[in-house]
Amino acid sequence: MAGERLADGWRVDERCTNCDVARQLAPGLIGEADGRSVVLREPRDRAEAKRLHAAAHACHTRSVHPPGGRLEEVPDPFPMPLDGTDAPGGAVYLCGHNSRQTAGANSYLLRRPDGTVMMVDTPRWSPSLARRYEKLGPVTDVLLTHRDHAAHGRQYADGFGARLWIHEGDLDSAPGADRVLRGTDPVEIADGVVAHPLPGHTEGSVLYLADDRYCFTGDSFHWSRTTGDIEVFDTVTWYSVEELAASLERVAGRIRFEWLLPGHGDRRHLPAGEMAERLRRLAVRTGDLRQRPVDFRAIRW
Repeated sequence: MAGERLADGWRVDERCTNCDVARQLAPGLIGEADGRSVVLREPRDRAEAKRLHAAAHACHTRSVHPPGGRLEEVPDPFPMPLDGTDAPGGAVYLCGHNSRQTAGANSYLLRRPDGTVMMVDTPRWSPSLARRYEKLGPVTDVLLTHRDHAAHGRQYADGFGARLWIHEGDLDSAPGADRVLRGTDPVEIADGVVAHPLPGHTEGSVLYLADDRYCFTGDSFHWSRTTGDIEVFDTVTWYSVEELAASLERVAGRIRFEWLLPGHGDRRHLPAGEMAERLRRLAVRTGDLRQRPVDFRAIRW
């Protein structure tokens, strides 16, 4: 049966929702079969074991199990650096510990040059996790990309003493937000950090651009390993794929970034010029799409 392994090996249980997070963190070790993640083989060295532990600590259903079945805290790698601490302007970390209440979405920590930190979307809520994230620096802002990822925003903002941001189009999902973005014009919310409202996936979707290097896209677009390109979730667009096409046309050519950091779908680091060209082509392709019924099974991870 898909997902089953010998009792003394790594395995993925039947609670897996096929969110792709484990496959992002342990490529070649965890793959997809019958609409579910499955262990492809056992780790051959310590580095591969670390990748599997990362997948296990990120999994929102706790479906990834190590030999013996018990997941220990010590190998927990999160927050995990994605771009080094010597990166221009700051550094980005993956939060891990994805939440069932956000359908297993990835979330991030953006460390600024002054030592402060911004959280983009949220992992599952836990006071101990909040304390762990704060070790990177005082968290000043929690930036929500859209309603689907808003579940723990208020808890983390209150825990950190931070400001909670969301767009007015999705305000009903975070009615206690401290800062509300409006309209479609870009807004500089901190030095080097700009919010670009991007209605489409939801009415209030936003991408956050930092230092013309990091682009946090929520579910507006992502890197697809299937196509080897930037893609939209055209089979899971809650508001309007036509609006999404208009939004992409508006920002294509205006924004530059090197790191594509989505909530769902894979991450990618490419030269800014290549990212800009891929985004331009995505805007053109999305313009040919029409709204269709939601179908999670049709996602091209």
